[in-house]
Amino acid sequence: MKRAFEFFDEKSHKFWWIESLEEKFVVNYGKIDSIGKYEIKEWDSIEECEKQAEKLIKSKIKKGYKEINNFDFENRYYFDDIEYDIDFLTSHPNFRKHFTDEQLYCNCGDEETPFGSDTGNDVLHIIEEKIRKNKNFSFSDFPKYLIEKEWGIEYFEPLPIIDEKIFAEDLKIKDKGLSREAIINESDEVIIATAFAQIKITGKISEDLKEKALLSLKRMEMIAKICGYGESEINKQLYNDLEKF
Repeated sequence: MKRAFEFFDEKSHKFWWIESLEEKFVVNYGKIDSIGKYEIKEWDSIEECEKQAEKLIKSKIKKGYKEINNFDFENRYYFDDIEYDIDFLTSHPNFRKHFTDEQLYCNCGDEETPFGSDTGNDVLHIIEEKIRKNKNFSFSDFPKYLIEKEWGIEYFEPLPIIDEKIFAEDLKIKDKGLSREAIINESDEVIIATAFAQIKITGKISEDLKEKALLSLKRMEMIAKICGYGESEINKQLYNDLEKF
């Protein structure tokens, strides 16, 4: 169930929409042309969820909200409920349609997933904060800016690896007590998280950021091979799913 409403009077022009999925529903509300606030509620059963959703809808209608059938769900920013964290219900419809593995793409605990590491999770929420302040936010420029200007570490642009032996030697270099592997990995995690964040929030991705994310996933695979970590099935799925988007 997915329904949208608007409210007009002399003082305000507001929107409110709701979508239910199994035992949860999300509401998004605020002033027209704003991102608004997202809230997720979870119930004990599908029946209880639908009952509570209908109750909310009736209360909005009673307050003067009018249902609209042409609400633009596509050209919107989708942000997570900070009290609930990452969820499919607070993701753009295009993200949900293409990246269907919720355990992978809305994971807050697996280091290999886009938002499961501390870095990936931080990137998503920092981007949300920055977009609220500046709707002209540049996803493509963000990884380099974040790493160099805000975190004060070296940024490694993702490039095709021409010579594996030279690259393996470079990984042995240390800077400020950190291995080159760790510093490069930080760049890759930020780039990958930014790419998936753009799709999750906006439903699309810039071609240059997509290319950088694919190169970062390849570079992570190469580092894992050199360091003897073994192949990552998650990394492969991220690459394949992103490449097809």
